[in-house]
Amino acid sequence: MNITMITDLLEALTIFCFGLSWPISIRKSLVSRTAQGKSLFFEVFLLIGYAFGIVRKCMQLTTLGSTGFIFYLSFFFYILNFIEISIDVVLYFRNVRLDKARTVAQLA
Repeated sequence: MNITMITDLLEALTIFCFGLSWPISIRKSLVSRTAQGKSLFFEVFLLIGYAFGIVRKCMQLTTLGSTGFIFYLSFFFYILNFIEISIDVVLYFRNVRLDKARTVAQLA
């Protein structure tokens, strides 16, 4: 195992561990039906960070060519995390709408 494989493996494991929290966050957003306690600012910056990671992987792929299974695994985790955060952002806007509707109903 060379240094490139080791660094790709460490990157894939890091992204995988970060990604474990997103299904939990998505479930919480679905069940709670409220945007309270969520930070759109935080999630948007995470999306930007993952977009940079995806661009980096694309640049590596085009300049270095195919670099092996672990490279593609970390690339997959970047994309998966980006999708999961995007789902959570959509749920954030849904929950903001539901929060506003509850407020209007309470005032009526």
